[in-house]
Amino acid sequence: MSINIALDGPSGAGKSTIAKAVAKKLEYVYVDTGALYRSIALYMIEHSINTDNSDDVTFALKDIDLKLAYIDGSQRVLMCGDDVSDKIRTPEVSMGASKVSAIPRVREFLFDLQKNIARESNIIMDGRDIGTVVLPKADVKIFLTASAEERARRRFKELQEKGDKSSYDEVLADIKQRDYNDIHRDIAPLKKADDAIEIDTTNLNLDESVEVIYNTVIEELKKKSERPSEVKKDIKNKENNGLLRGLDVRPVDKSNRLSHCRVFFYNILRYIVLFVFHIFYNLKFVGKENIPKDGSNIFASNHRSYADPVLIALGVRVPFSFMAKEELFKQNVFFTALIKALGAFPVTRGKGDTSAIDVSLERLNKGRNLVIFPEGTRSKNGKVGRGKTGVALIAAVAQVPVIPVGIVFEGKLKFRKKVVVKYGKAISPENMNISNTDPREVKKIKQTIMNQIVDLVESDNEYIDKNDN
Repeated sequence: MSINIALDGPSGAGKSTIAKAVAKKLEYVYVDTGALYRSIALYMIEHSINTDNSDDVTFALKDIDLKLAYIDGSQRVLMCGDDVSDKIRTPEVSMGASKVSAIPRVREFLFDLQKNIARESNIIMDGRDIGTVVLPKADVKIFLTASAEERARRRFKELQEKGDKSSYDEVLADIKQRDYNDIHRDIAPLKKADDAIEIDTTNLNLDESVEVIYNTVIEELKKKSERPSEVKKDIKNKENNGLLRGLDVRPVDKSNRLSHCRVFFYNILRYIVLFVFHIFYNLKFVGKENIPKDGSNIFASNHRSYADPVLIALGVRVPFSFMAKEELFKQNVFFTALIKALGAFPVTRGKGDTSAIDVSLERLNKGRNLVIFPEGTRSKNGKVGRGKTGVALIAAVAQVPVIPVGIVFEGKLKFRKKVVVKYGKAISPENMNISNTDPREVKKIKQTIMNQIVDLVESDNEYIDKNDN
């Protein structure tokens, strides 16, 4: 159960510096959300995109790859592979950040990244709408402020140390303009959350401010620990749910398609591999009429061998992505490169890996199909094991059809082995009655999917010779 501390306040209040110092004392992860918005602004400035034009900014988001990395305990911002942590700290970028942060699509673009970090770690996150929008259920909320003149003085000193030539009056005007923009914007305006504690640092130096914030956090966490029944109930609910906060329904756009060129070359490769597999195995596909012609579908299958992702993909014209246990990505470089080329991405088993869910949604939104093995491990005897809820959870969040698949062969997969790949009828979101990610509903969906897989695997099959071991 992660602990979340929200630290909000106006520009120049010292949020980043103080949050970073308090996080270090608490041994929490520090998340500077302002750096994310600054990075978006920097990209627009470097590419001559007008930050006042929301349509142009929104269109450019598709080309931005933004990540937070923690190197030697310090947060670094990576934009399109480049470390921009220092380049984003200029008045021009600061003003640009204020403008792009008012654009709804920009906030949506960064919202999931912020939520994911908060779910996975004990964090201190600073910004302007953390306690009101991003982390409305944060364990502790603090609203940090100081007079505009004091904030301008601090920022002016900081810029001087970096060699910036801005005057104090220019910095003060920038501070006041940003305050006005942040307070009056339509989307997530700067304001104190009702349950936030306001702390004014106008007359405090840095060390004093850090100490006050640190003591406030400790005191508030102690108060919460005095209500053990509520805390235990919250923990139990999370354990029973098997879900993490923030996993709301986010329907995939089924109208998205991969380029015709990519699909064309994929299918040339598919037919080549299919020819090779027909040489190695006595291969048969059943139920190909059940395969959707478009992408953005989940194929849920039993798991028999390492060849399963390829066996499933050979009958489908739209490229696949598939989850693979993270251990497979720690083997030799050639093997790792191969499975990545085949569309694999890692998942940490047994730890509620929400990053894998995000990657799944990303691939589905791009028009790819997704292969998931609900059992999580290969079956040696061909019996279908107990499925996990991951496939149902992704189906519930993405609101996409699930095509059950049964891979059937006797014994071990070897040369000229008779192999049957069966595709069942698609289970639509309507048939699964998916409307939310409630744990009880997700378990029902999982059971529906697993029952279909079992039916495919255990049904009579004229193509399998029971004596072929």
